[in-house]
Amino acid sequence: MEGITHRTVHVNGINMHIAEKGEGPVVLLLHGFPELWYSWRHQIVSLASSGYKAVAPDLRGFGDTDAPTSFHSYSSLHIVGDLIALIDLLGVHQVFVVGHDWGAYMAWQLCLFRPDRVKALVNLSVHFFPRNPAFKPVEGFRAAY
Repeated sequence: MEGITHRTVHVNGINMHIAEKGEGPVVLLLHGFPELWYSWRHQIVSLASSGYKAVAPDLRGFGDTDAPTSFHSYSSLHIVGDLIALIDLLGVHQVFVVGHDWGAYMAWQLCLFRPDRVKALVNLSVHFFPRNPAFKPVEGFRAAY
């Protein structure tokens, strides 16, 4: 698709599929649920033509990225670890981050845990949830649905 390249990289103990295009500052595009890198295909092309390197991974458990069998392997720390390892592999210190839906939540987590690695953040569809130790996510989702 218009020069988008695909490769599998080893990060944080898993194999991660990424789609990428362009040269310049890195824009990391994080997909939502239930989506893949493909959700960003038009933005990848546009960002690359504007002088950026657009990188859209399939997040842990999605698409062509490994899906560990243990649910313990899907914590925010694991996924942020995947993203930090990907940023390291790309050879840059900071990235622009764009997140949608589940990817927006993970982008917030990346900014909270490693603000030194994020140059700027744009999120779609999910606002910031301050940490609340009393909040039980599963119970909250059950109540909502």
